[in-house]
Amino acid sequence: MTKNLDKEGLSSIADNYQLFYVDLWGVVHNGVFLHNEAIKTLKELNKKKKDYVLLTNAPRPNSTVKSFLEKMGMEKEIREHVFTSGEAALNYLKKNLLNQSFFHVGPPRDFDLFKDFEKMKSDNVKDSEYFLCTGLFDEHNDDLRYYKNLFEKNFKKKMICTNPDLIVDRGNKRELCAGSVAMIYEKMGGEVVYFGKPYPEVYHQSIDNDKKNKKILSIGDNLNTDIKGANLLNFDSLLISNGIHKEEIKKNGIEETTKSYETICNYIQSELKW
Repeated sequence: MTKNLDKEGLSSIADNYQLFYVDLWGVVHNGVFLHNEAIKTLKELNKKKKDYVLLTNAPRPNSTVKSFLEKMGMEKEIREHVFTSGEAALNYLKKNLLNQSFFHVGPPRDFDLFKDFEKMKSDNVKDSEYFLCTGLFDEHNDDLRYYKNLFEKNFKKKMICTNPDLIVDRGNKRELCAGSVAMIYEKMGGEVVYFGKPYPEVYHQSIDNDKKNKKILSIGDNLNTDIKGANLLNFDSLLISNGIHKEEIKKNGIEETTKSYETICNYIQSELKW
């Protein structure tokens, strides 16, 4: 049974946990502005000297996301806890694929992810050795059939996907993410290596401490990534219901919704609040 924390707040269970994984987009901000109650909650965790990671499936280095959050008004003390799927992917690329040519699938704004090996970027799909998928092209940001045609004769190459999210809500607008492109590629028979939630590697890279003896809570608004990741790693989980699954939960209830995604959720809260 999923427990609702709307009346009691996160403060009612915070002392049960030593480490918190907190999603950014959908929990702490909506792509346009910060959620004040979530910021207050993070400040309370700081006061209690609790470990937490602002773990996000953003296809960019940590530094870029920290700069973005600074512009939104987030204090440095909180920003320093950021770790991105892009950073995890970057570590892998530098170690394993630095000298191989790649074709970038995604918008120009994601350029900073590979600026250190820009010379390996190929503008020709056929000549590239692997695909680096950070999102959708600006001119094809809502047409997944375009990507199916793009990959049709090239699906034997490995794809590195830096954001497993299928969708995200930017303010009141829903947008497709890199995970949707990667899913198309996989269905065609292509191999995809994912970096980000729910895959364990991003958790392992995000914080340098021993998790074995710690009680951990993962907080997010996405059952496919935040909550499934918690389930895979045997963490407790808290779903923010005003996020990605808001309408589904309103229509079907939390128990039926989590079941439909084959996930287990310990707690639910309409917004992250102390």
